[in-house]
Amino acid sequence: MAEGSSGNNGMLYMIVGGLVVVVAVGGFIMFGGQMPGQSESKTTNIKIEAPALEKK
Repeated sequence: MAEGSSGNNGMLYMIVGGLVVVVAVGGFIMFGGQMPGQSESKTTNIKIEAPALEKK
C-alpha cells in the first residue's frame, strides 16, 4: 500500500469544491439568473440629451 498519501487530500477537496461552486454560479448566471418565485425584472428607459449649443 502507498504510505503517506491518506492525509493530504484536504487541499485537493478544497480546490474541487471551489471549482464546483464556480461552475454552479456560472450556470446560474448563463441560464437566466433568477431565483424561483421572483417576478420578472422591470426595465426603465432613461433618455439623456446634451444641451443645445448656441451658434454665433
